[in-house]
Amino acid sequence: MSFNYVGAPVKMKEAVRHVKGRGMFVDDIKLPGMSYVVFLRSPYPHAVIRSIDVSRASSAEGVYGVFTGADIKAVTKPFPQLTVPPASKVIDYSMAVKKARFVGEPVAAVVADTPYHARDAVDLIEVDYQPLTPVTNPLDVLNGEAPIIHEEAGTNIAASIEYDYGDYDEAVKNADRIVTSKLVFHRFSSTPLEPNAVLATYDERSGYTIYCNNQMPMFLSPSILRALDTDMTRVRIVTPDIGGGFGVKIINYTYMVLVAALSKLVGRPVKWIETRTEHMMASSHGADRHFEVEAAVKNDGTLLGLKTTTVDDIGAYARHEPAGLTVWAQVAPGCCKLKHLRQRMYAVFTNKCPAGPNRGFSRAPHQFMIERMLDKIARELGKDPLEIRRLNYISRDEQPYTTLNGCVYDGGDYFGALQKAASMINIVEWRRKQAELRSQGRFIGVGVGVTLDSGTANFGQVRMLNPQLPNVGTSEAATVQMTPDGKILVKLGTVPQGQAHETIASQIVADVLKTDYEDVTVAPGFDSESHPYTLHSGTYASRFAGTGVIAVYNAAQRLKDMIANVAANILEARKEDIVVEGGAAYVKDSPEKKVSFKRIARTAYANPFELPKYMEPGLTATAVFSPDFKPPNEKKVGNLTLTYSYQAHAVVVEVDPENGAVKILDYAIVDDCGTVINPAVVDGQVHGAACHGLGAVLYEKFEYDEDGRLLTSSFMDYLAPTAVETPFFKTYRMSIPSPFTPLGAKGVGEGCGAPIPAIVAAVEDAVKHLGGEILSSHVKPEDVYRLIHRHGRNQ
Repeated sequence: MSFNYVGAPVKMKEAVRHVKGRGMFVDDIKLPGMSYVVFLRSPYPHAVIRSIDVSRASSAEGVYGVFTGADIKAVTKPFPQLTVPPASKVIDYSMAVKKARFVGEPVAAVVADTPYHARDAVDLIEVDYQPLTPVTNPLDVLNGEAPIIHEEAGTNIAASIEYDYGDYDEAVKNADRIVTSKLVFHRFSSTPLEPNAVLATYDERSGYTIYCNNQMPMFLSPSILRALDTDMTRVRIVTPDIGGGFGVKIINYTYMVLVAALSKLVGRPVKWIETRTEHMMASSHGADRHFEVEAAVKNDGTLLGLKTTTVDDIGAYARHEPAGLTVWAQVAPGCCKLKHLRQRMYAVFTNKCPAGPNRGFSRAPHQFMIERMLDKIARELGKDPLEIRRLNYISRDEQPYTTLNGCVYDGGDYFGALQKAASMINIVEWRRKQAELRSQGRFIGVGVGVTLDSGTANFGQVRMLNPQLPNVGTSEAATVQMTPDGKILVKLGTVPQGQAHETIASQIVADVLKTDYEDVTVAPGFDSESHPYTLHSGTYASRFAGTGVIAVYNAAQRLKDMIANVAANILEARKEDIVVEGGAAYVKDSPEKKVSFKRIARTAYANPFELPKYMEPGLTATAVFSPDFKPPNEKKVGNLTLTYSYQAHAVVVEVDPENGAVKILDYAIVDDCGTVINPAVVDGQVHGAACHGLGAVLYEKFEYDEDGRLLTSSFMDYLAPTAVETPFFKTYRMSIPSPFTPLGAKGVGEGCGAPIPAIVAAVEDAVKHLGGEILSSHVKPEDVYRLIHRHGRNQ
């Protein structure tokens, strides 16, 4: 199939309305009689709620109602905990009931005629707390030193699991040395322009309508329905434009239920727009992961095997975690030809904000560990980190490559991409100049790394943790319709948050139907009453290219076949002789025999007499795509995802020895996401992932003190990078199409944290002459300063 629009940087359809300020977000929606809710949130990480006095707040100006956890408990059911017994016994409502378990947990709600009246009334609520000792160190949980957070579970261990691939003991026998390390992938998240938002209304006849910015509402609908104690026919979910997601807008389903319940209680629509401080405290954090690692290594640098113990701090509730204890396995060996891996993993409850997905969920920490171990191996052996990667990375000729746990890498040139990135920053010259510049007091460092972005997950992976769960595979739906006037309308099951799905779908449909790009309209957002969907629908896990795109492509092909069928009947020709292009259909060898899309549509919708025998009136095609996935076997071996894009990063930094500040001097990225549907969209994803990773290393961290108080709850403390701190990124694109998708495209939405190990390696390289080692994914200037001066004094 030839392409006209696929592969071209066509103008993005969404961009026009957004640039003009004409987007429609949750906060733009106004309903008759609408009210506003503001929450009173716990100032304590762990406390018994002895009593709540709402009398003054209830009589305040404009207040429709004040509600506590007891009121919410009366009209909702607990959320299912996504884990195994005994932790699955945890009772989790959308508002604290009798006990608060993290700073920021809602303990009361005021619904009023304006947000200002609601906020004023919140200040009048009086709560009597009995503070309890908080659990803030996840390692204390394994040591048995922490108080129990959920009495009904009787444990703070949310889940544990062991993986044993290959024969690590054999790897140790064949190794020349064992390299060990303790690493930390820190707690951070995303800061989308639009925080969480919900507008809900309840009607006794039709049920709930929930406007929200959740990324995967239909996937989460079983949990929502259970909590609201209702059925699918009585819940309509609408997502308008969404101002960024990155995973952080997945577990806001708890607020969807809470606001919907409040609407039912007050008998009017209720709107909640999260503040930035609320977002920082109580939306969703990426779990921090603590590693103890042992690597079996040959003296030439060959990595034979890994043995790791990991602890994930998932916060107060298992609302999405401990899924991270399975998702990492999509990239078990990273980019390496690793044959032996033994990994013991724990997820533990603490008195912190509940953890959920964040860009590169679970795979970014795992690949951070592997890339940092490769750097440590290089350092201990006195070898070039590039050479260690050349020796260990899977080559292009070996792909498709089946990993030690049964995943199938669909094609890539990992070391070739890294070589290109290294050459783009002139790594040889920087290496040559390092010693000379160091003698001048300038600490220069170079770092490299490659990580995989696995896309289109097989939900059978969760059975590795909980064999009783029913989900296996994944799926997505799309509808392509020729309207009665001959135009094309597309409706998606996906829920875009800035990934240009309207543009991408238009490009694909326009190419399949050989029609004008501007003649294709994609309905914005998602509406469960009118859009197709499955119980996997949504945008997350880099899945649009591997599911949504294919569903659109298949639906367009089906519509094309229907168009040809109608045209053949009108033109009295064989269907196989019909050519569809240019807004019309004609006979291949007699192009003068032609019928327009408009005439075809009018016939299909209004003149059944002219339709082929047995064809129903109308021109609407719906396709549901599902890859051929199977569940992992009893040894936890199976294909866990469909596509693997990747990014290679190479970076040069300068560290100021006077204050530990890090400055980026040069930065290069090589990406490969297979067939590129729209280069401009991919450029945005690549730059966004790089900026996100850079922010994680140098600026962004959720820090709690030992008393469980969040110290970084605003942009005064949580330092998201701005344009000033963001370097110029040199970029280069490779394109090795996936053999597993019709267009050869691969998911590219997450980047999977490639900047993180590369930047950390560069900072460490800058101070390696002092003997310093960086063990965290977050590098604070004061930590670098202490490292420089502590080790400098010892030289």
